[in-house]
Amino acid sequence: MIPFLLLIIKSVVVIYLGLALMLYLYQRKLLYLPTLYSQATAASIAQEKGLQLWIEGENTRAYISQRLPKDPLGTILLFHGNAGSALGRTLYIEFLESFGFRVILCEYPGYGACPGRHGQNAFVAAATEMIQRAVTLYSEPLWLVGESLGCGVAAAAVKVDPKAIQGLLLIMPWDTLGDLSQSFYPWFPAKLLTRDRFDNIKNLAEFPGPVGIVMAREDEIVPNRHTQRLYAALKGKKHLWTLERVGHNTWMEAVDRAWWQQVVTFLSSPTEGQAVPQQ
Repeated sequence: MIPFLLLIIKSVVVIYLGLALMLYLYQRKLLYLPTLYSQATAASIAQEKGLQLWIEGENTRAYISQRLPKDPLGTILLFHGNAGSALGRTLYIEFLESFGFRVILCEYPGYGACPGRHGQNAFVAAATEMIQRAVTLYSEPLWLVGESLGCGVAAAAVKVDPKAIQGLLLIMPWDTLGDLSQSFYPWFPAKLLTRDRFDNIKNLAEFPGPVGIVMAREDEIVPNRHTQRLYAALKGKKHLWTLERVGHNTWMEAVDRAWWQQVVTFLSSPTEGQAVPQQ
């Protein structure tokens, strides 16, 4: 009986360790879900959507509207979520350009038609390059908008040069990717196995500008507690918008131009170093 029990225990341990190893080795395939295009296809889609290339480098790629505001009030760099590509985020242009902003849709290495490998270091390096280019080209204020994974990219990039950024809007952000991973895989030491940390709490600890956070009450991807923990950790001017009856990928159904006006007003107002009441 005892040898049989030992065999069962050994089998369970081997299976557990095997699954943990697979989780470690294939985590980027689980996390990064790009839509890929050839250069020709991307160019065709961009043309159909009224976009043109803003930058095209070895590991960087971004798009800008063909119909820019005449005298932009500022520039917004948009970093999208873990699925799809920048070419699928034109709704941000439709909303934010109407307020007079120049909006740039930033792509990640290994997404869309942008070459390169997936991973935090590659994404943040590309984002940093695009921030520096925007600072060099434009004299207006610069804001970053992050969507889910894009929140992690924006937060890590802003840490490189926080004074270059006027403010941040983080849509469905988490506290740290390790903590979020642990929520998805509670039976494994997922926090320890997470390779790309995307620690938003640490990266935003010294950011001096306003930070707006958007949380979907029924978010099925980023549980509310992870977003609330990040919000609680922010020390400067901050605001939390809680959207009712929508989830991680349906949040835009709950917002309109009036809501975007609130966002623009908050991000554009002088930093006073205090929180704004939640909504």
